[in-house]
Amino acid sequence: MSRLTTELHRLYHTDSPDRARALRLEVAAPADWTALGAVWRGVQADLGLPAPAIAVSGTDGLQLWFSLTQPVTVAQAQDFLAGLRARYLPELPASRLRLQVENTTPAVPAQDLASGNWSAFVAPDLAPVFVETPWLDIEPGAEGQADLLARLSSIAPAAFDAALQALRPAGEANPPPQPAAAVTAGHVDPRQFLQRVLDDEAAPLALRVEAAKALLRA
Repeated sequence: MSRLTTELHRLYHTDSPDRARALRLEVAAPADWTALGAVWRGVQADLGLPAPAIAVSGTDGLQLWFSLTQPVTVAQAQDFLAGLRARYLPELPASRLRLQVENTTPAVPAQDLASGNWSAFVAPDLAPVFVETPWLDIEPGAEGQADLLARLSSIAPAAFDAALQALRPAGEANPPPQPAAAVTAGHVDPRQFLQRVLDDEAAPLALRVEAAKALLRA
């Protein structure tokens, strides 16, 4: 297995056909880093999530690829992407947005058969360069692609649940998905859920602090 394949599997692979670890948000026709960059910065600054991968589509778009530590249902993944759209891209026409839940490893880099151009992962500081031409005209080096992916982390379950809750519309009646470990016979144990958040070293520090405070008050 090549180093690039290893990194793609580490971040995105799942053996569950009805669940997903790879979530793609794309702005296309035309590509727009000003809009997509707002999402890239916002998920880190506002939601405390690790930076998603950035990719050129090989045709007409720029993409963000979100990686999850644990697979989630398609419905949960769709809710997350829809929440990102509502918060960060409310003015963008639906025709320019592509929200995709992937239950297979991303086919990036790949060559577009019609044009011969390539999709590829790119560094954040280079993303604006590809607004006019969101592709590579030669095959990207596998080692360079692996290097970009090696710097990325996946979203931990507690962090994903917290982000999903933060992205829900005000007054949303449905609670966020709960970790399986916190559910027993259909009943959610609040203390067990809070303890899981507190123990999750990958969760944002602010979230863990709030969990600790809630446990002290319980």
